[in-house]
Amino acid sequence: MKTLNRLTLNRLTLISRNLRHRALRPVTPHRIIIAVAAAAVLSAPSLASAQAAGTFPSKTVTLVVPFTPSSGSDIIARILAPKLAARWGQSVIVDNRPGASGNIGAQQVVTAAPDGHTLLMAINSFTMTPAVYKTRPYDAIADFVPVVKLAEAGYAFAVNPSVKATDMASVMALIKGGGGKVNYASPGNGTPQHLAMELFKSSYGLDVLHVPYKGIQGALTDLMGGQVQMMFATVHSMRPLEQAGKLRFLAVTGEARNPIAPEIPTFKEQGINVMDGVDAWYGVLAPARTPPDVVARLNRDFIEVLAMDDVKSALAKQGLSVRTSSPAQLAALVKSDLARWQKVVKDANITAD
Repeated sequence: MKTLNRLTLNRLTLISRNLRHRALRPVTPHRIIIAVAAAAVLSAPSLASAQAAGTFPSKTVTLVVPFTPSSGSDIIARILAPKLAARWGQSVIVDNRPGASGNIGAQQVVTAAPDGHTLLMAINSFTMTPAVYKTRPYDAIADFVPVVKLAEAGYAFAVNPSVKATDMASVMALIKGGGGKVNYASPGNGTPQHLAMELFKSSYGLDVLHVPYKGIQGALTDLMGGQVQMMFATVHSMRPLEQAGKLRFLAVTGEARNPIAPEIPTFKEQGINVMDGVDAWYGVLAPARTPPDVVARLNRDFIEVLAMDDVKSALAKQGLSVRTSSPAQLAALVKSDLARWQKVVKDANITAD
């Protein structure tokens, strides 16, 4: 009896009162035991949730990055990890699990205990791979709980310096006059860079050959070498090469010019309005059935850490802008992006092979 909370005792009192008022058989010790057990079962979910929130974190927290070191999600995880560790009084480690466009890392989180101690550092490719991979070891909606959106990064459209184009209008003219011989690179089938270009292509009826690579470095190397002529990638990943004259930016995504490349006009400034929502976003997801109180705690702590001036400054230097959300707002973003990229993949007949 000492372990029962006030809610449980109230339920027990109500059960006993009902037994008396309905003139049932006398309340025996056996019946009291049954009533106590029933009340305990009824209160179990709320007790479990309260206990989970009260003990989190009780051990090391793992931030699973489903991509290689130095990727955007890896940069964010390594900036946030020491701040979260100091806040929680527990170690926070970054675990890189690259492969299959993020599916390997996502699978590790799906199979983890739903207690907040294993989290997925997701990027918006999380909403693209369900359309590209027909069979996956998880469901993007049912198997995850959105926690918080962290940041965004803009994309740039870059060309090899030998390409005779100075803006997006001349790029489209070049493609239309190229007889299908113009090509572009991406880090692989189904990646955000691939789908961004396919969205651009399908919107304007352009015939450009896709050359997929196994990672961003190979794609950038051949773009600089002239083996491929153009590609989409995040501004921060290509800015040093652009500043060195090894490639040229013709446009950036976003409502306003990118702060680390302010001299480059946006797509909208050049009359192209279909690239809204292409910017890379980063967020945190937890395994399904993680208690709501733990999700709320995680959301609050991530947002408060991201509000620190030194954190915002460190992210800005990497071309990442802090953009936070509630769990519900991130859930809505995931749902809308899943529908959007499903259409792009279907229209372009993209597969993972």
